[in-house]
Amino acid sequence: MSSIRVFLIATILATLTLFNFLAALQGYNSSLKEAEKLFDNQLVDTAKLISNLHWGSIKNEPNPLSSVAYQIWHNGQLVMASTNAQGKAITALHPGFGYANFNGYRWRTLVYFDSKHSHWIVTAERTDLRFSLAENVIIKAVLPILLGIPLIGLLIWFIVSHGLKPLRSLSNQLKNKQVNDLSPIKLPALQKELEHVVHSINTLIARLGSALEREQRFTADAAHELRTPISALKIQLHNLKDDLSGDSEAFLQLQSGVDRMQHLVEQLLSLYRSSPSEFSNSFTSVDLYKLAQEIIAEQHQIFEQKHQSLELVGSTSFISGDLFSLQTLLQNLLSNANKYTPEEGTIRVSVENLSSQVCLKVEDSGLGIDPSDYNKVYERFQRLNNQSVVASTPGCGLGLTIVNHIVELHNASITISPSDFDRGTTFTVLFNKVDVPHEK
Repeated sequence: MSSIRVFLIATILATLTLFNFLAALQGYNSSLKEAEKLFDNQLVDTAKLISNLHWGSIKNEPNPLSSVAYQIWHNGQLVMASTNAQGKAITALHPGFGYANFNGYRWRTLVYFDSKHSHWIVTAERTDLRFSLAENVIIKAVLPILLGIPLIGLLIWFIVSHGLKPLRSLSNQLKNKQVNDLSPIKLPALQKELEHVVHSINTLIARLGSALEREQRFTADAAHELRTPISALKIQLHNLKDDLSGDSEAFLQLQSGVDRMQHLVEQLLSLYRSSPSEFSNSFTSVDLYKLAQEIIAEQHQIFEQKHQSLELVGSTSFISGDLFSLQTLLQNLLSNANKYTPEEGTIRVSVENLSSQVCLKVEDSGLGIDPSDYNKVYERFQRLNNQSVVASTPGCGLGLTIVNHIVELHNASITISPSDFDRGTTFTVLFNKVDVPHEK
C-alpha cells in the first residue's frame, strides 16, 4: 500500500472491527442463553403461581394468540386450560422442559407436578416471541458498539495523522530542498524513531557535500594550475612563429593542441563556476535578445572564417538569471553550431516571447544528431558526430554538459530536435519569463 497512514488506519480498523464482531457474536450467543434461562425461570414461576391459586379464580385468556398457554391435569383429566391450549395435551406429562407445536407455532413447554394437590401443570410460551424479545434487548446492547466503529475510525485517523506529522515534515523538507542546499535537516521535537532516520540523512548529505566540494576544488585547482603553463606555451609559440614558418604543419598542429588545451581549461572553469555551491541565488533581470546580440557580435569572426550565414530574429525578452552563466550558455550553443555546420552553412538564433516563457532557439544546417543520441549529448566528454569530423574539430566534449547544467540551475528546460533546414539540429531552451523592468 502506497500510504503508511492508510495502511495503519486500515489495519487497525480491520483488527478492531474483527475483534468487535467476534465479541458481539459471543455476547449475542451468551445473551441468548441467559435470556433462555430467564424465560425458563419465568415459566417455572408461572407454573408455581397457577398451582397456588384457587382454580376457580383463574380466568381463561380470551385471546387464542396469547404468548403464554397453560393446562391443569388431574388423574388424567383436563380440569383447566387457557383458551389457546384447550383440547388435547400440549405435551406428555413428564416433568421438565421441552418443545411442542400447536396453533401454528412452536412453544417452549414446562411440565410441573404439584405434589400437594396431586395435579400436573403444563405451561408453554411461544418461542418466536421470546426470541424476538431477547433479540431486541441484545441488539440494543450490541448496536452502540457496532455504530461506534466509524467514530473510532475517525479518531484513529486523527491520532495516526498526528503521529505521522514529523514524517510529513521530514518529507516536505527533503522535497523543498534546493539543488545547492546541502544543509542538515532540522526537525523540532524529534521522536526517537525519527532521530536515526534524520541522522542517517544528514550524514548522507554531509558526505555528498564533501564529495562535491572535493570534485569542485580539484577541478578549479587543476584548471587554475594549468592556465599558467598554457599561457607560457602560447608566449613561446608566438616567439617561435618568427623563427619558424607560420604555415608549418608541425607548428600549426602544436598551436591547435595548445588552443584545444586552453579551451578545455576554460570549459572546466566555466563548469566549476556554474556549479550549485558557487551559483548565485540573486538572479538579475536579463534581456536575452540583447545578450544574444552581444555574444553574436563577439563571436562573429569565427562564423565569417567559415563563410557561414548567422541570423538573429526576435525581440526584447526578459528572464531572471545569472549573466555570466547565460553568456556561457549562448557561447557554447553558438560554438557548437559553428563547429558542426559546414562552410557556407546557415545558423539561426531566435528569441521569442511566449505566454509565460521565453523561447531561445539555436538552429543550424550542420551534420545533425541521431535521435537515439539526444540523451547522450549532455554527458561529459561525449562527441557523437562523425569521427573524421570530430578529429578535425576542436572541442573537449564539455560544452553541452555545461549548457544542460546552466539550464537546470535556471529551472529551465532544453530539448533537441531536427532543424527547419534540409538537415541540422535545433536546441530549444525555455526560460520562465519575468516582467519588463521599469526604467527609473
